[in-house]
Amino acid sequence: MRTRLLLTHNAFYSLPATQIVFLRTWQPQWHSVNLILDSYKIGHTPRQSASELRLDSQDFHHCCSVVLSAFLEWMHHPPDICKTRRADRGVSRSREERESWPTDDSNQPPGRGVLSMHGLTYGVIRVDSEEKLSVLTVQDVGLVMPGAIMCSVKPDGVPQLCRTDEIGELCVCAVATGTSYYGLSGMTKNTFEVFPMTSSGAPISEYPFIRTGLLGFVGPGGLVFVVGKMDGLMVVSGRRHNADDIVATALAVEPMKFVYRGRIAVFSVTVLHDERIVIVAEQRPDSTEEDSFQWMSRVLQAIDSIHQVGVYCLALVPANTLPKTPLGGIHLSETKQLFLEGSLHPCNVLMCPHTCVTNLPKPRQKQPEIGPASVMVGNLVSGKRIAQASGRDLGQIEDNDQARKFLFLSEVLQWRAQTTPDHILYTLLNCRGAIANSLTCVQLHKRAEKIAVMLMERGHLQDGDHVALVYPPGIDLIAAFYGCLYAGCVPITVRPPHPQNIATTLPTVKMIVEVSRSACLMTTQLICKLLRSREAAAAVDVRTWPLILDTDDLPKKRPAQICKPCNPDTLAYLDFSVSTTGMLAGVKMSHAATSAFCRSIKLQCELYPSREVAICLDPYCGLGFVLWCLCSVYSGHQSILIPPSELETNPALWLLAVSQYKVRDTFCSYSVMELCTKGLGSQTESLKARGLDLSRVRTCVVVAEERPRIALTQSFSKLFKDLGLHPRAVSTSFGCRVNLAICLQGTSGPDPTTVYVDMRALRHDRVRLVERGSPHSLPLMESGKILPGVRIIIANPETKGPLGDSHLGEIWVHSAHNASGYFTIYGDESLQSDHFNSRLSFGDTQTIWARTGYLGFLRRTELTDANGERHDALYVVGALDEAMELRGMRYHPIDIETSVIRAHKSVTECAVFTWTNLLVVVVELDGSEQEALDLVPLVTNVVLEEHYLIVGVVVVVDIGVIPINSRGEKQRMHLRDGFLADQLDPIYVAYNM
Repeated sequence: MRTRLLLTHNAFYSLPATQIVFLRTWQPQWHSVNLILDSYKIGHTPRQSASELRLDSQDFHHCCSVVLSAFLEWMHHPPDICKTRRADRGVSRSREERESWPTDDSNQPPGRGVLSMHGLTYGVIRVDSEEKLSVLTVQDVGLVMPGAIMCSVKPDGVPQLCRTDEIGELCVCAVATGTSYYGLSGMTKNTFEVFPMTSSGAPISEYPFIRTGLLGFVGPGGLVFVVGKMDGLMVVSGRRHNADDIVATALAVEPMKFVYRGRIAVFSVTVLHDERIVIVAEQRPDSTEEDSFQWMSRVLQAIDSIHQVGVYCLALVPANTLPKTPLGGIHLSETKQLFLEGSLHPCNVLMCPHTCVTNLPKPRQKQPEIGPASVMVGNLVSGKRIAQASGRDLGQIEDNDQARKFLFLSEVLQWRAQTTPDHILYTLLNCRGAIANSLTCVQLHKRAEKIAVMLMERGHLQDGDHVALVYPPGIDLIAAFYGCLYAGCVPITVRPPHPQNIATTLPTVKMIVEVSRSACLMTTQLICKLLRSREAAAAVDVRTWPLILDTDDLPKKRPAQICKPCNPDTLAYLDFSVSTTGMLAGVKMSHAATSAFCRSIKLQCELYPSREVAICLDPYCGLGFVLWCLCSVYSGHQSILIPPSELETNPALWLLAVSQYKVRDTFCSYSVMELCTKGLGSQTESLKARGLDLSRVRTCVVVAEERPRIALTQSFSKLFKDLGLHPRAVSTSFGCRVNLAICLQGTSGPDPTTVYVDMRALRHDRVRLVERGSPHSLPLMESGKILPGVRIIIANPETKGPLGDSHLGEIWVHSAHNASGYFTIYGDESLQSDHFNSRLSFGDTQTIWARTGYLGFLRRTELTDANGERHDALYVVGALDEAMELRGMRYHPIDIETSVIRAHKSVTECAVFTWTNLLVVVVELDGSEQEALDLVPLVTNVVLEEHYLIVGVVVVVDIGVIPINSRGEKQRMHLRDGFLADQLDPIYVAYNM
């Protein structure tokens, strides 16, 4: 780019009447005003006109040549003209050659100095010995021209004069200079109109100075020394480093073998409130990855020892891939932009955040524990209430619930088969939306009787024996469950093995069957053949299975009598599932808890025989199993069953069924909601043309055991708003192992609320509300309304004392439908006692609570419940077992994962965990493998900026590697085990130094 300068006639004809100024450009860049001037007397009269000549750099040099030719002809002999050269500095020394000035002291030797590079980083001049490596040898570039003033000002802030031992930006005041940049008034004022000031604030001259863009100082005898450029200045931790010096150091480490000598870019990026040095070099094609990493390591050591500064990132890119300037050099600004955007595509990356990031906040120091009683007194004195809440009292609710008179679900089914035999309880849809099967009350009753006969006659089972139910989602699973209740057996629902993934899924089935002590396994004929197949035998020995019964071949007769449990507290069924931490746990549900559970859901959702509910959930554990198999029998409503696996072939199946059957209440999982959001995002218009109408939906509840995913629920609501879905209809539920459903939005009561909390306060187990959009704000959505008959209190997980509503603590629950305890093969009663029979250390010490293992807080809102009282909202933050203790603070994986997913468009999923006190980030890449290394610096940057944590390992993997369970929850501990066993088959693994 050719820079245009504005020059007046007086710039050529100097202040003294017989001078013309010869100008030589210092560097052919934007700062074409960086000039070294000398003058020679000629007999010429200056012009008095103040009109301007507009000359670009080429025209200006031509003009100078003409003037010089005339001058030589007039003088009859060539003059001695000052020649200046830009510094060509190595690691520790530079050479500046100067020919003699045409003055009286032309034989004066050049000025030379050996300066400490460490002192230069602080902007001061310190003489050092030449034998050291960390020195810079400089030589003067000439004298200040006569009639001009040159000074050194501080590079930052107000242009204040530097002291004699300080380095600053050189400024010159002379008539024979340019006056402005053509058409760039802002840059003109900053460059051409500088008024240096003394320490008292007074300007040293009434005439403006011009910035040269050079760093240096004026030495003894008026000699000018240059040590660097402003363009390459990087301020790291208060110290100034020059990019040319860093490049020289890198080139001194055997550069010709690994990188191209002139293809190195050094710049700085701002990360965590400080500048970080980034080096990018083009790698030679014949260099191996191992050799390149060795060279990179030596470069880091050299820069650290010579410059006493750490390099944040050192990246090698393929040859001829860095952007170039018109003159063939590296375009620094474009290279920096590509690095920040993640579009640099390096072939080798070495990140060093542990060594160069030194401004992290101090780790939190654990203070001596304050007694729980003191905490309670402090809350009372400060006016904070104890964080506790409860749902409606079941004893005060009057309804016409005929099922209440029965203690067991088996009795409720028999009663419905007698009173409403033809009432349809279940309707199963196939992938086309057609009815695949249905069950009335009497059909379910008769089928359950036949299964009970088979268990007693073919299985020879006795009262209390455990039976594993291995069925696909459907009607057969429901009938088998009630057949077990009729026979007095304890059912355990188990997900069947996947036919295309027998080797991985079948061992899980075998593990549940063994741990649950199942005496019999019931399934369909198709799965029976699968369990006995050659592929299954390679994974699990066929002879190790218990008795397998095929329910496709049922006996014709009825049982002599239906078993009736002698006590409501006896075991009804076992609920087995794999937690997000990777623990396989089975909880015991009694008959009393099961009936109380169904009644609580019926009251919360207002379920009656005339209602229809659409369910798109996996029916194997938790609330999904209760809604699929139990609630319809207790409440009498019709359940429209949609297997989630069918949505893989028809993503619109669930929503079409909701519209077709005019459903008011529907339940789904996050995985179903995400599948609809991604699969139907571009089909809303066609669905609307097909008559899809969601305006009748009153509640769309997401069943989960985690913090509500606000971004997903809002995207879903916004996407299907045009199809009639009301945003207030979408809500979430919350349950866990000890209580399968604590919160559920239901039909009555206020809409779900959202609050914004300070993420930094949460790391200290504090809850501080902030405004939306505030820095470090985290949106949290209410996890639904507390179910009737449920009491909640927030307790300290260590001291077991109640907390105030401004504290983050563990959610404890007291309810009639709490699980009885864990079922384990070893009978570990200590674990059961701790989780299911806990008492507060003070306060209400009589109530028995169950510990959910989840952290959350309660907040009293301004809204009112159906009974007219102020509404208490429960906000779930995360699982206690998954929370990571780093730097003395508590971090939740979902917060870090959300930040990482936003870092780059190619990151589709992310999971984090800790390994030997290192934070490991696993990202799934949706793109080409050459983009994998772009993610390493971006992931490191965003975690540093938003969470003040240094990432230890970044693992880039293919899509689908991060394990996710049927509820859409990440299995982080399974992922961690795969990482430690080297089973992830990653695209790239970066170990940050």
